[in-house]
Amino acid sequence: MTPTNSNTTAHLAAFLTILCWGTTFISTKVLLQGFTPVQILLIRFCIGFAALYFLSAKSTYQLTRRQNVYLASAGFLGICLYYLLENIALTYTQASSVGVIMSVSPFFTATFSCILLKEKLPSAAFFIGFCLAIVGVYLLSFSGGTMVVNPKGDLLAISAAAVWALYSILMKEIGKFGFPTIFVTRKIFGYGILFMLPALLFESGLNWQRIFEPVFFFNLLFLGLGASAMCFVTWNFAVKVLGAVKTSVYIYLVPVITVLCSVVVLHETISIRAALGILLTLIGLLLSEMNNRKKL
Repeated sequence: MTPTNSNTTAHLAAFLTILCWGTTFISTKVLLQGFTPVQILLIRFCIGFAALYFLSAKSTYQLTRRQNVYLASAGFLGICLYYLLENIALTYTQASSVGVIMSVSPFFTATFSCILLKEKLPSAAFFIGFCLAIVGVYLLSFSGGTMVVNPKGDLLAISAAAVWALYSILMKEIGKFGFPTIFVTRKIFGYGILFMLPALLFESGLNWQRIFEPVFFFNLLFLGLGASAMCFVTWNFAVKVLGAVKTSVYIYLVPVITVLCSVVVLHETISIRAALGILLTLIGLLLSEMNNRKKL
């Protein structure tokens, strides 16, 4: 595969990942009727791990201690800490507030890349695109109301955005090891599940029979096979090819897809304010990507 084709495939992978992640709120909302957030996370990533193990069971590699430390760190940051911070934040503040704050992740990614990887600071176009996208996300998230500030919840959401940025940077470095993306993602899932297990000590008992109720079963399969196994592979592949900063700007699309999904699935209407938010978000994304493509 030529570099141009590889980049095109990576951009498509990032877009498809965000397309899937932007619809997961529906499944999670359904599952919260029968399970706690920690239980949902553990079940979905166990399903994802099983699927990835099936696909890469014959892949065995000798890992150095340094490589295992990187993979374990990625599992802790991207699978365990990020999702726990995000879910806890949702118990303190509005989901729309968390959505806006999470859109700051590309800024963290660019900043951390400069500090940790000694990369050059993106040009002005990236930051102009970032500002337009943030305004667009705000208009989308609060098209029907105003933002409520909750220091504890907002701080947790900011922490989650920073953690995801660190995870993406770590994945860029892990990509240099040369291992297949499916194998790497499987190892990261395994470490993430191990780090997540202690959280069960604070959970009530799991009703295993509810897992097999059709409405819960198929939503868990979607989150486990689609949003976890498939999407983390495609996201990690995109980061490996494009880099952490280039891939992270696709996060701007999450609220756009969420709103459009609400129109199609829940038959909601798009207000003029929301339509303007979509437009600004897309312009911000394009500006950021134009800036990045000049560096390819």
